Amino acid sequence: MANEPYDTVDTDVLVIGAGGAGQRAAIAAAEAGCQVLVVCKSLLGKAHTVMAEGGMAAALANVAGADTWEVHFQDTMKGGKLINNWRMAHIHATEAPERVLELERWGAVFDRTREGYIHQRPFGAHTYPRLAHIGDRTGLEIIRSLQDHLVHMPNIEVHMETTVSSLLTWEGRAVGALAYRRVDGALVVYRAKAVLLATGGAGRIYRVTSNSWECTGDGVALAYHAGAQLQDCEMVQFHPTGMVWPPGVRGILVTEGVRGEGGILRNSRGERFMVNYDPERMDLSSRDVVARAINAEVEAGRGSPHGGAFLDISHKSPEYIRRKLPSMYEQFLKLAKVDITKEPMEVAPTIHYFMGGVRVGAEDGATTVPGLFAAGEVASGLHGANRLGGNSLSDLLVFGKRAGDAAAVFAQDHAGPVKIDRAQVERAIEELLGPLHRPDGESPFALEEELRDVCTEYAPLIRDREGLEKGLERTLELAERAARCSAGGPTGRAFNPGWHTAQDLRNMLVSAEALFRCALERKESRGAHARRDYPDLDPKLEAVNMVAQKSEGGMACFPVEREPIPDELRAIIDKKFPRFELEEGS
Repeated sequence: MANEPYDTVDTDVLVIGAGGAGQRAAIAAAEAGCQVLVVCKSLLGKAHTVMAEGGMAAALANVAGADTWEVHFQDTMKGGKLINNWRMAHIHATEAPERVLELERWGAVFDRTREGYIHQRPFGAHTYPRLAHIGDRTGLEIIRSLQDHLVHMPNIEVHMETTVSSLLTWEGRAVGALAYRRVDGALVVYRAKAVLLATGGAGRIYRVTSNSWECTGDGVALAYHAGAQLQDCEMVQFHPTGMVWPPGVRGILVTEGVRGEGGILRNSRGERFMVNYDPERMDLSSRDVVARAINAEVEAGRGSPHGGAFLDISHKSPEYIRRKLPSMYEQFLKLAKVDITKEPMEVAPTIHYFMGGVRVGAEDGATTVPGLFAAGEVASGLHGANRLGGNSLSDLLVFGKRAGDAAAVFAQDHAGPVKIDRAQVERAIEELLGPLHRPDGESPFALEEELRDVCTEYAPLIRDREGLEKGLERTLELAERAARCSAGGPTGRAFNPGWHTAQDLRNMLVSAEALFRCALERKESRGAHARRDYPDLDPKLEAVNMVAQKSEGGMACFPVEREPIPDELRAIIDKKFPRFELEEGS
């Protein structure tokens, strides 16, 4: 495999990923005058962002006039159980409204109030109706609007169906990446003055997930192998409402917008059980609370026929449901033969979002590797121990822009020729092509299925030490086997699914190992991380984030003390804001 041919492409800023965060970052870097190249694993416009449905959170105060950035900041910090990066939460709460209005100026068509303002719906653990939305197809509208803006910018180029396998560094600084084109397997070396990761999460390491096929933790693994730190990888969000039946659709998301529009959760006895778990917020409690409540009802024998709960919105008029929740109406009618205007949906928790990821600076999205930036789900910090619904979409816009701006500044400050370590490129190529030259290796498909079983069994909604230790042991064993796996079948590179899966598997294993190691270190229950053997919050652990980093002996995991929350922001967190009751038809 020595001297394997490859194309070389130069750019100022290389953006890996073309979802909401990647596109917004690319636009920002291009507006700053940089030449930008966006590389995406799928087709432009097909990123996982399109599957986000309910809305984006921003204190526009169009429905609840009392809403402010302070209330949004408080909700975000309390939802994250105070291990959030408070600087990020502050920036997000103050800048989200302008990012939403900017998107509107770029052509996004939002639902409207009677007065003509952007409508905002209630969502779990948000004090006020705060989610700007387009029916229940908000993510699709975000991508459509960003893409229309991006494709008209002359200094942005997009390489679709191209998978990045390794980041390249020079004297500790990120200077590019090795990738391959999925259509023909041709290798490409990208040389860049700055690199920005916007690759999303790693939900595919679980058996039941709302995530699309792209979500294999690529950015986390790329950053980790380049020497960057990871953070809060134990914090994996189980969205409380995924489809349950039939088996082929299990895990597909049922938007929180259903509960935001008045949907009620009931057990097999017809009881509105959330009154027992959060009598104040009930069905609009935070996702971690609702997911554990459904799990508790199932364990108590009060679950639905297929191991979940019933979500009912049929008390609303059919016209209202079809207008406010068009995708949910069509989804259940076509996939489950259920008319949600007449009967309840059957739902259960599904893996949805990774609060953990690459550790970044709050203001600029800079990782611990110079020249490497990250934004969106791949980056950690904003959401702490539990993400509030709708915060992810405004996160993409706020921190996508900030990371893009910072990457552009870095690129302009390092304007000289980009140097590449040829030996490093050769090693990366050898590792990438390895599965194609091992005909007797194990199947990556089988190993990937084993990994999903391991994560599902040993890092479930409620965890314990014994299970986490077993899961880590199994993950490390799978990593050893994966290093010797074969692409299987044809050895050609063109659209070779075994080769693609071998690459995905390598990335998934990093997220899985970080999950188990961080979960073992956090000996308490906080937000999405619940342990049977440590069922209570440990006040001492509020002050730390769990950090994972590559070391000579493998992955090291250790607690890092957070910067204390300033007194003026702590006062906002502790303040009591008045409740708001939404008028019918608002």
